[in-house]
Amino acid sequence: MRNEEPEKHVDESEFADMAGSPAEARAIRKALEMVAGGGAGDTLKEMAQEVLTGRIDLREALNISAYSEQMVEQTQSIRERWEGLSEREREAMAAAGENYLAEQQREIDDEHAEQLRGGTHRRAKQRHSM
Repeated sequence: MRNEEPEKHVDESEFADMAGSPAEARAIRKALEMVAGGGAGDTLKEMAQEVLTGRIDLREALNISAYSEQMVEQTQSIRERWEGLSEREREAMAAAGENYLAEQQREIDDEHAEQLRGGTHRRAKQRHSM
């Protein structure tokens, strides 16, 4: 019987160097989680799982030909759909993307505020218990 360590799960800080903001890093992580669920085929599912568990980083994954070929295929399909949209539809999708990133940033801000409140609350409890 092997003694296996629990699988590591990365957070959005792993994508900070590739993203333009913490919200974008969170969006990358969430997108990888969706892909890891099988939404983009077995090859990209495997890639996403490898990245999310920390076995490889995203930059390394994109340099693996099997993964990069599937990414190119998937993005070509997305590009074709984008080109078939009217200008109004494109603007609506761009606005939805901006709203999504703003929502991710609000989540991050709320989490940080909660951590600060929790930390302040714990320090006050410690002072009173002495």
